[in-house]
This record gives sequence, structure tokens and C-alpha cells, in this order.
Amino acid sequence: MKRILVILFLVICATTIATAQPRLRQPEYYLGVRGGAVASTTTFLPTVENMTPFLKSVLVSGTGGLVFQFNGQKYCGLQVEANYLPKGWKEGNYTRTLHYVEFPMMMHLYFGSPSWRFIVNAGPMIGACVYDDTKQAEGNEMTQRDKITNIFDWGIVGGIGVNFRSKNAGAYQFEIRYNYSFGNLYSDRATDYFSKSNTMALSATLAWMWEFKKKTDKK
Repeated sequence: MKRILVILFLVICATTIATAQPRLRQPEYYLGVRGGAVASTTTFLPTVENMTPFLKSVLVSGTGGLVFQFNGQKYCGLQVEANYLPKGWKEGNYTRTLHYVEFPMMMHLYFGSPSWRFIVNAGPMIGACVYDDTKQAEGNEMTQRDKITNIFDWGIVGGIGVNFRSKNAGAYQFEIRYNYSFGNLYSDRATDYFSKSNTMALSATLAWMWEFKKKTDKK
């Protein structure tokens, strides 16, 4: 419940900041693709053997998706994405990859010149695991190598980066982003084995976007 309230608070703050900014004379609309590398891991309670120190549990893979950006206010806009994001962990020689489709909805802050901008993205995300090829192990005790019991996910994302707008070749946006899931992979009832099984990911991506300009009447 506290996590839901935190997300609602962030959404309200983002909306307040956005509406408080002066409007752009010509709103900006962008649509494009993004891709890059992602490093992910999962935190378990109780802890899992062979996942410490932290760096030994990190799984590196690729990510990509679609991005839509709308800038209606000066310094502030909205960025919505549909992404493929593999997440998981490593423990010794064992590697676990869960394939997610996620939908972040972020406040997009930008500062700088018309060509070069420093950007900050932050907001909530929802998602679902679309592929988990792990088979349920025999026995009653749940382990981290069993098939996950919760395919739906939710959490927060936040990133910083730079945006370059060219005259004829679209806009390019490089971003470093942190993704934290509040949803557990496994059931966390009092009688269940894991009380916590949250994923987290750090990604570095490059987006290529094209601007759609509103047609103006010629006089």
C-alpha cells in the first residue's frame, strides 16, 4: 500500500510540475525506436547462495522498443514507451532470464539549446513476463529456480541523458536508466518461502526519433 501511495504522489507531483510550465508555441511530437544493453539482477529474502557479492549475480543482455515523446510545455513533456526488457540473475553457473514487455509512462524534463538538451525521465511502469521456459520443480518447497508465480510487474523507472536534434535526420537520445520492480516474482504470503523477490535493472540505450510537425496554413 505504501508503494502505491508513493507512485501516486510522484504522478501528482509530475502533473503539477508539467501544468505549471509555460506552453510551447509549437508543441513537439516524436515517434521512434530505442535499443541498447541492460544489466539486471534480483534480490531474494531469504538470500540465495552464490549470488554474493552483488556483481556476481548480474545478468547482461539486450533491450529495445518503441518510444513516443510529446513536449507541450517549456522544459517539460511526456514520454511513453513499449519495451522488451529481459531481466533475471546469475548464481554460479546457473543463469535465469525472464522476458518482459513493459510500458513506462514518464515525465520528460529537458534543458538546454534547441539542438542539445540535457534530459531527465521518471515515472511508473507496468509490465508482464511473456516468456518463462522454466518448468515447475517437483516437491512442495519453492526455490528460485521454479517457474515464477506472478507474471505481472509494476514499479518505477528513472533516467538521465542527452538529446540531440538534427535538422534532417531526426532526434537522437542517449539515456542511462534505472528500473526497479515492486512486484515479487514469487508469492510472498506468510506461508511462502520467499518474502521478497524483486528485479532491478540498469540500462544504457540510444533512441532514434522522428518529429511530426503540425501543418500550418500558408498565407
